[in-house]
Amino acid sequence: MPIRTQVVTVVFAGVPEPPATAELAGLEVVAHTPDEREAVWHATALRPDVLVLPVHPPGLDGLAVTREVAARVPGTAILVLTPPGDGELVIAAMLAGARGVLSRSAGHDDLVRFIRGVAAGAVVFGERAADRLYGLLAASQPMRAFPRLTSREHEVLGLLAGGLEIPAVARRLGLAPKTVRNVVSSIHAKAGTDDREVLLAQARNAGLGHHS
Repeated sequence: MPIRTQVVTVVFAGVPEPPATAELAGLEVVAHTPDEREAVWHATALRPDVLVLPVHPPGLDGLAVTREVAARVPGTAILVLTPPGDGELVIAAMLAGARGVLSRSAGHDDLVRFIRGVAAGAVVFGERAADRLYGLLAASQPMRAFPRLTSREHEVLGLLAGGLEIPAVARRLGLAPKTVRNVVSSIHAKAGTDDREVLLAQARNAGLGHHS
């Protein structure tokens, strides 16, 4: 009697259409929503083996969703689809809790292969993503917290995490308060959260603000 291959349950969120070959490849699509922000509800209610969702600028909602699902449903592996060639976003997705990263331009066969990989417990990357990570290691560059932030944004976030308010940050850096507010807005967008307290807590947990 042949051994039956275990079916992998999958939720697709924020992608136009699941691959037509999914069922033939031993995958069961248990939910498909065009809005990645609905992924948290589906993942919590259905507890799928794998969640597939995109992360793309400028809103980066997918990073916030990845963090929340990783925290709420640790048994669900998250596969993130990123714009081609965005190496920094690859690192941000992995730090947010993704088990795999694949370019949105990849074919259905690669997508199915990656889904099965993260479902089996592997950490998987597309070729360009792997090249980016290997390059960072070869150059001995540390993976900074919030890797999409610029040096100025890191500086501002560190001062805020250290307890300074925007006027004090502006004085410390010799900037106008309006400029600092614009920098803070950019930080929120890249970090994928509008909640100041959540952002500062994440920054402190990552080691920012201790020497401000």
